[in-house]
Amino acid sequence: MAKVAFIGLGVMGYPMAGHLLKKGGHDLTVYNRNAAKAAAWVKEYGAGKTAATPAEAAKDAEFVFSCVGNDDDLRAVTLGKDGAFSTVKKGAVFIDNTTVSANIARELYAAAKEKGFSFLDAPVSGGSAGAQNGGLTVMVGGDADVFAR
Repeated sequence: MAKVAFIGLGVMGYPMAGHLLKKGGHDLTVYNRNAAKAAAWVKEYGAGKTAATPAEAAKDAEFVFSCVGNDDDLRAVTLGKDGAFSTVKKGAVFIDNTTVSANIARELYAAAKEKGFSFLDAPVSGGSAGAQNGGLTVMVGGDADVFAR
């Protein structure tokens, strides 16, 4: 069991975080811009906890996942005010499941390296049904040793 954070509980992220909790058995903290949605997730899954900011969610997590809308949203939850990159601990892995541009993926990879943690660009394919059924395809870019973890 790992300490995991999940940032972004939209159509894809909501069930993805649920699978990490129920199938993976991980200690999960969730963050969503709409706090009521995060509270509903905790209530539905009967475990986990919410965080008020991405930074709070990421603090002390071994793995931090994000699944948000676009480049700007991703930059906000990582590098923005109260962004996750301000608290991700050294040696942790940040995994972004958002479909974003190569430019931001490279930017965040470099920022993570500078701060002493790892970054994987891992967009998903399979739609909301795939997310709900645990049948997504994940295309991962990053360092092989980090992927192996």
